[in-house]
Amino acid sequence: MPRLQTTLGLTIAMLLAGQAGALAAAPAGAGPVLFRSAGPIQADYPLFAGERRRLAELVEAARRGGIQVPVPRDPGGGSSHEQHKRNYMAIYAAGLLYRVTGDGAYADYARRLLLEYARLYPTLGPHPAASGDSPGRLFWQSLNDSVWLVYAVQGYDAIRDSLSDEDRRTIDEQVFRPMSTFLSEGQPQVFELIHNHATWACAAVGMTGYVLRDDELVARALNGLDKSGRTGFLRQVEQLFSPDGYYTEGPYYQRYALQPFVVFAQAIEANEPERRIFEYRDGVLLKAIRATVQLTQGGYFFPLNDALRDKSLKTDELYQAIAIGYAATRDPTFLSVAQWQGRTTLTPEGLLVARDLAEGKARPFPFASRLFRDGPAGDRGAVAVLRAGSDERGQTLVVKNSAQGMGHGHFDKLGWMLYDDGAAVVTDYGAARFLNVESKDGGRYLGENQSWARQTVAHNTLVVNETSHFDGQWRVGESIAPRQLYFAADGPTRVSTAEVEGAYPEVRFRRTLAQLEVDGLASPLVVDLLRVQGSEPAQYDLPLHYAGHITDVGFPLHSHPAERPVLGKANGYQHLWVDASGTPEAGNATLTWLNGERFYTYRMLPPAGTRVILAKSGANDPRFNLRREPVLIERLENATDATFVAVLEPHGRYDPAAETVTDSRSRIAALRHVRTEDADLVALELVDGRTLTLAIADDADAGKAHRAELGGKPLEWSGHVGRFEAPTAGEPPRQELAAERP
Repeated sequence: MPRLQTTLGLTIAMLLAGQAGALAAAPAGAGPVLFRSAGPIQADYPLFAGERRRLAELVEAARRGGIQVPVPRDPGGGSSHEQHKRNYMAIYAAGLLYRVTGDGAYADYARRLLLEYARLYPTLGPHPAASGDSPGRLFWQSLNDSVWLVYAVQGYDAIRDSLSDEDRRTIDEQVFRPMSTFLSEGQPQVFELIHNHATWACAAVGMTGYVLRDDELVARALNGLDKSGRTGFLRQVEQLFSPDGYYTEGPYYQRYALQPFVVFAQAIEANEPERRIFEYRDGVLLKAIRATVQLTQGGYFFPLNDALRDKSLKTDELYQAIAIGYAATRDPTFLSVAQWQGRTTLTPEGLLVARDLAEGKARPFPFASRLFRDGPAGDRGAVAVLRAGSDERGQTLVVKNSAQGMGHGHFDKLGWMLYDDGAAVVTDYGAARFLNVESKDGGRYLGENQSWARQTVAHNTLVVNETSHFDGQWRVGESIAPRQLYFAADGPTRVSTAEVEGAYPEVRFRRTLAQLEVDGLASPLVVDLLRVQGSEPAQYDLPLHYAGHITDVGFPLHSHPAERPVLGKANGYQHLWVDASGTPEAGNATLTWLNGERFYTYRMLPPAGTRVILAKSGANDPRFNLRREPVLIERLENATDATFVAVLEPHGRYDPAAETVTDSRSRIAALRHVRTEDADLVALELVDGRTLTLAIADDADAGKAHRAELGGKPLEWSGHVGRFEAPTAGEPPRQELAAERP
């Protein structure tokens, strides 16, 4: 069986000789051809040379610290946990440096470190700080053991040919083989899952199988413990990605899971090219790399589900994925991503990226409005991404109409968030976690992740009777997905409509979110129409979480300056302080805030009797685990059917340097809504006399004709959505859009 192609060997020599062919595997049993002089790399390919310097510094720092392989004792963030992480990176880096430089000192350091693991590993049982039913041996959870093995086996592969028979046998039989056995046969409750933890485990076991020339380990990794194909890596590729390359747990975990998928796929391609793994399921792994990049704004991942807001494309998983994706496709837009990252990998694929980037072959990545269907067949809802151009400061509307996302999913069906002017404006909390900060529960998910961050009130969607979707039970949520009814991405009117039934008993709600470009306005308007149909009277809450400082409130408020009552007792409400509340009327239901240098006015058309609550997260939080962030909640009590209508308007500019303010007041004079027999009409009256009307039919059929009246004037359109504009007051509306269902 051929060796893993994680090292540089023949392919480095081929590339530097100007042979731009495929990165072929070395012949079975052949030793690597070392490229010993790094001079041309240093001179011509800065990204690759920079990676070599970075890894050399990492290994040198590790060597100065001596060989440290501690007995495991700490959870995430603790000293033993962090040392074992440093060790797998040192093994990986030393192996790659050995292949690039031919310096035997790198191979010897990795050898000595692995021999220490050969002494320690056979003595280990379950980790003393284990939590849950999947304890690791080196780490508190077996997932981290899998990550250790994925990295370490690549470094080991790079030096294995240089070892004596005795050292090779010792490391094979006392580290890599028992670890692979533990992570597969010893952890069937993880290995047999369709989940990212299992993907890491399968990749670790399968890659080890290739290095040890062990067909049994490879077969186990590809097709599950019983080799039936009901579980294992190939089944994970089939079940965890949609046909569009969307990963069911959301962008944050797509980034994390992508590394074992593509690194193991690369090993499969090198050792068993007849499988054509990168063509599997219509090339879904390559689609997944592109989708991962698309699911970012300014390089940062949309914080859907259990996600940390500060995670970006500058991460080890994506350095490898971009390099592997580029080597497989030669897509020049991947090069611009690598340029933004400022990093690549010390592998043949990384060298290819660095060479072609240095030769000016990069092209801009095509960020665009996209619908990312969810589920293996693409029929479990979707994430709709609506973009006003490809500029990272341009407006991006993200609508989460996707499936639950398994145990990392949040209860936020039909929720949304908005980026504008380079910042998050309508926000999602993401996860309550301080990753690897030992003082914060060892870096694990905090209790507040369950009591706040996952709850529906922490998101921008409907809450019924102060309970979360599916009563906060993710396994129930996994069985029910929204329906994406309509998506239009082209032109000045971009629209998403979806519906969910079953989030609450006997309640169905449908939501249309539209991004409207309007002449004379610097940034698009966002129109929100949410219709609820219930079987019995209930309390409906519609939160809007926003970032910024309030500058104006259009309606009278009753404030609580001396005390801060808590909004509720459970399901996230116990974490909300009430700052003020009021009952607006149709003409004054506005809230304006300043975010950075731009103003935002949220204009509501609330159902009669709706109360608006201004609140902030942080109540019942004695350990200060939650960020203090504002939220507006529209509350309607004792209602069965209801319609919530709103428009979010970016406007004006605040220049702190020049001390000037322009257009701090809304340019919308009024918001109106009319319900016809089979459609909703939402009209925006601008202060300059123009009227813009959005007509939204109940039927999403692209070919169906519709007719309605607004103010005595007829409106006619085909398809789900029609847009009409009247340039001046009193002029008949003119249709600007006849949207079609994609």
